[in-house]
Amino acid sequence: MDALGVYVLTFNCARNFVDVDAFANHFFDALPASGAGSSAPDLIFLSLQEIAPIAYSFLGGSYLLPYFDAFRRAVQKASAQKWGQHYVNFLNDNTGMTGLMLFARDDTLSKIAWRDTAHVGLGVQEMGNKGAVGARLGYVVEGYPSKTVDLTFVAAHLAPMEDSYEQRNMDWKSIVERLVFTHDSNKPAERSSMDENTSLLEDAASAHAEGSRRDLFAPNAYLFLAGDLNYRTSNVGPSIREIEQFPRRNVDLDNPSHYSHLLKNDQLVREMSYGRTFHSLSEAPIDFPPTYKYSDAAREAVRLGLNTDDHEWKWSNHRWPSWCDRVLFLDKPWAGEAGKVKPLAYNALPLFAQSDHRPVALVASVPLRPSDASSNTENIRAVAPFSIDPSWKSKRDMARRKELVVGIIGAWFILRSMLEV
Repeated sequence: MDALGVYVLTFNCARNFVDVDAFANHFFDALPASGAGSSAPDLIFLSLQEIAPIAYSFLGGSYLLPYFDAFRRAVQKASAQKWGQHYVNFLNDNTGMTGLMLFARDDTLSKIAWRDTAHVGLGVQEMGNKGAVGARLGYVVEGYPSKTVDLTFVAAHLAPMEDSYEQRNMDWKSIVERLVFTHDSNKPAERSSMDENTSLLEDAASAHAEGSRRDLFAPNAYLFLAGDLNYRTSNVGPSIREIEQFPRRNVDLDNPSHYSHLLKNDQLVREMSYGRTFHSLSEAPIDFPPTYKYSDAAREAVRLGLNTDDHEWKWSNHRWPSWCDRVLFLDKPWAGEAGKVKPLAYNALPLFAQSDHRPVALVASVPLRPSDASSNTENIRAVAPFSIDPSWKSKRDMARRKELVVGIIGAWFILRSMLEV
């Protein structure tokens, strides 16, 4: 195998439990019908925003287990239905309301030698009502002792509202400065002492511990960032007259109501082109309608199981339809074409009744070229656009203490309301 198949999916859960059966039935809709990218991916990465009510999210731990478990069951059901494959959910983590889940196909799990994690809050007083959570892992390649293909996955949720694009740019800056990776000594899964890869894994983990980089832009590490990035298609909310210009279904490309005309006003494309956000990252071409904000009528139509596509074109009147949900990636961690990520498909899944967002998924192929940051420093990509904040840890520790207080207070109100029923 000379490439690693990766399936990245982002979904704003709107603080609701996912419908396991419905989600499983459409989970792999973004995969090509045939050819490259149509087979079972080696790794699955889920970026989940507003994964649970704020009290449960801030408390974390067992309070979030049912929400993570629902997605685990959906992934397992989807993969069993499509290929008869089994995936192991080897890492779940969160920063407040933003969650990250990683799955490995059972025949690839044993090649994961190490993993690191990172957290940053971007919300009120740097708490996790908005934020990012990251995981970095080393994937051992046979024939390269002590070498790994390093992959970084980041789930993010940035500031909302049409006029807050500058704050979203600042959120990206905070991610670069304060999303600092620390080593997780826990092994991804139990491995047999007879596993032929054991020595290779131990060598790779040891090499990583000795020379690891902690910042987001570690040399020779692939990077996938997915989430509700919240960039909109206008700097101000829509007027009554402008509502008539919202995208409509089944219109010609030259019709002003075709969604492609709205995409020309996308804030993320604009801000990236000016070099003001998500430096060095790329995105596959968008060829799907806006993923936000769907009306209550649209969600109700889905809940009732109405057999029509019209519900996916019913927008909320007080927000511009926008591509809030995105998957970005570092095009290549080395100079030249040898290590370049190959996007194979990029699409939105159907609307689900639980959320006013549609999920978005990227199918990509990552070359299995082991990292060696010291071999040719001239070919290492550009450095991070911002330096690590030396106070990143104290800021996160302080914010975490505040989250626990808010979570405990919120849980108390929930309990009281239940007792009063």
